[in-house]
Amino acid sequence: MRLLLVEDERAMAAALRKGLESEGFVVEHAADGPSGLQAARFGGFDAVLLDVMLPGMSGYTVVRTLRSERNWVPVLMISAKDGEYDQADGLDYGADDYLVKPFSFVVLLARLRALLRRDPVPRPSRLRCGPIELDPATHQVWLDDTEIALAPREFALLEHLMRAAPAAVGKEAIVDSVWGQESADPNVVEVYVSYLRRKLGKARIETVRGVGYRMAP
Repeated sequence: MRLLLVEDERAMAAALRKGLESEGFVVEHAADGPSGLQAARFGGFDAVLLDVMLPGMSGYTVVRTLRSERNWVPVLMISAKDGEYDQADGLDYGADDYLVKPFSFVVLLARLRALLRRDPVPRPSRLRCGPIELDPATHQVWLDDTEIALAPREFALLEHLMRAAPAAVGKEAIVDSVWGQESADPNVVEVYVSYLRRKLGKARIETVRGVGYRMAP
């Protein structure tokens, strides 16, 4: 298996390369974002180990660029950035997994084996339902290629419905996802659905009687 290791810390890169090669992997190393991106584009690798904080271009930009180019090589991000939003950003930008430094080499190998068992099928980082496209990482929404400005609650509601599509979602489930621990009357969902319909078109979100709402086919 051919792996691309994109890591700027020399000691870390040397240790990872030595360990991975001892496990039978063929490892190529890139020490900055731009060279890592070029190698991932054309190197024909089975997987990429990608640091987040890199010279020249962040790992977030690298993986997002690959996915925008429809390159679905499995990517395991490795980073000392351990915040929940840091990890969420990595996954939203298109990474398949995220491992926080310092990590166990045994766990790294297990995560790699799990990635390599998967087929590199398309996993677009953007969501699409008909003419509506949503980017969770940048919090942008487009309707027929025209960007639509949404308030944070509107965006969260639309994202929840698009991830569930074509299934219908109940009001209680929407409240749990969009409002979380904040107390909210389930009827507030009707209000925010009406806001979305004004901006996206009434027919884009269907009401399913006795169930809730769903994106139109």
